[in-house]
This record gives sequence, structure tokens and C-alpha cells, in this order.
Amino acid sequence: MHVFITGGSGLVGSAVVSELLGNGHTVLALARSDASARALERAGAQTIRGDLAAIDTLRAGAAQSDGVIHLAFANDFSSPEALDRAIAEETAASAAIGEELVGSGRPLVRVSGTPSFPGRASTEDDPLPVGGPVGGRSQSVTATLALADRGVRASAVRLPRTVHNNGTGGFAGLLTQIARQTGVSGYPGDGTQRWPAVHALDAAVLFRLALEEADAGTAWHAVADEGDAVRDIAAVIGRRLGLPVERVPEETYGPLGPIFAMDQPSSSARTRELLGWEPTHPSLLEDLENIQP
Repeated sequence: MHVFITGGSGLVGSAVVSELLGNGHTVLALARSDASARALERAGAQTIRGDLAAIDTLRAGAAQSDGVIHLAFANDFSSPEALDRAIAEETAASAAIGEELVGSGRPLVRVSGTPSFPGRASTEDDPLPVGGPVGGRSQSVTATLALADRGVRASAVRLPRTVHNNGTGGFAGLLTQIARQTGVSGYPGDGTQRWPAVHALDAAVLFRLALEEADAGTAWHAVADEGDAVRDIAAVIGRRLGLPVERVPEETYGPLGPIFAMDQPSSSARTRELLGWEPTHPSLLEDLENIQP
């Protein structure tokens, strides 16, 4: 397939681009800067310049593709207002791409997140929560999956709280960043809450499988580690950085604080069974050993 991808130069996106090119696909990637364009072209992708606000560019990229993988997000968690703006931008971009594919039967794979349910690991059959700081993203993903009724082979790959590679990425990466800034490797709550995780290279394989094989209207879990206790994550970070490990207030993490404090393990049993996906790369706790002081 000739695949249009947004967010192709990020931690996950660069792995997806490599996975697609290594398995016989060609890639047209949205690039918002010269640096991103150069990195994508060095990897072997074609590029089209623009960002998520460039609706006509998004439509043009989707129109000339055999399928789309939509990954881009502003990732601005500095304030509730900034997060709301990022979600609104992503929602409009996803809707524009979806409308371009209506009636075509072509695949659209949309990035999503694993939900959480008290007392158990979430599954692929569980609905996404529509409340809370990122509830708007869930509504947008649900709208994308509804395109299955309009002739789009839409699916969602739900990523866990940490997608990592070489010790960086995701919620664990934010813990590391804040630890460097504050001098404390902190965790909210009592630290027993569990976060699921996956290596970026394993997640990339699942995005490809969903593009190639997923039925319309389906959701899949890119979960390798069902749930690591947050204080165990903080302990590795603290040891690697030579910092004390302590409980800190939820407010330390801004609008993400309530999410950081939640117990949110997740299962990928159905994904492994039906798509044959099997993670092979290091676990989160193993990968965090790559953090450098």
C-alpha cells in the first residue's frame, strides 16, 4: 500500500514508518518542519508539508493514499486549556481525513489509548471513557470508528500509558523529565497503581497489522506489559539518576495528575489471538536501565 501517515517523525511514528517500509509499503508522511522532513526522507518516506491545522493538506494526503495511519497530536499538557486546544485540533484533523476516505473501503488506523477499569485489566471490548481531561480524544476516536458504517475500514490501536524506546517516552518519560527538573524521582498516590507499557518497535508492528488486516470498527491493544507499579518505575528512574524516590502531590503533573494516580492495567490477549501480534522487545523496567544520569 501507499500509506499516508501523520506524526511520522515522533517516537512511535518513526518506528511505524520503518516498519511499513520494511514490509513492502511506501509512505507519504506529513512533515511540519524542515527537520522532520529531512528525517522522514532519510528513512525512505516521501513527505508533504503541513501540520494538523492544514486541513486541505490532510485531505490531499489521504486522497492519494491506499490507507492512512493517524498518529499526530500536539502533546501540550502545560495547562487544561492547552490540552483542550490540542484535542480540538486533533479532532478536526481526524474528521477531515475520515471524510476523504468515506465510501472508499480503504483503511484508516487511528491512535487511541487503553481505558481503565477499577480492579481489573481493561480489554479491547471495553469502551473508552468520555469524561476527564482527555475525554474529548475518546469521543474523537469513537467518531472515527463509526466511519465503518460509511465505507471506511476504520480501526483504532490503543496505546498504553508508556510507549518507550531506549529509556524514553510516555508517562515514564515524563516522570524522568520531572525528576531531572525537581531533583526527586516522584510518584503520585501510594505508587501501587499500575501502568501498562509497550516498546515502540512492538507497537509499530501492531499498527502495520491493523492497517493490513483489521476489520472495520475494531479496537486493538498494543500492550506488552500489563501493568508495572508506578513506584517501581520511579525506583528505577531514581536509581539511574541518583535521586531520592518519594511520593509527590498529584498537582506536580498538571492536568495529567488524576490520570497519573489511576490504577490502569490493560490486557492485549484478544489482539494477540486474532492478529497474531507478539511483542519481542525489552519490557519497560528493562528499557529504563538505558536512562543516563
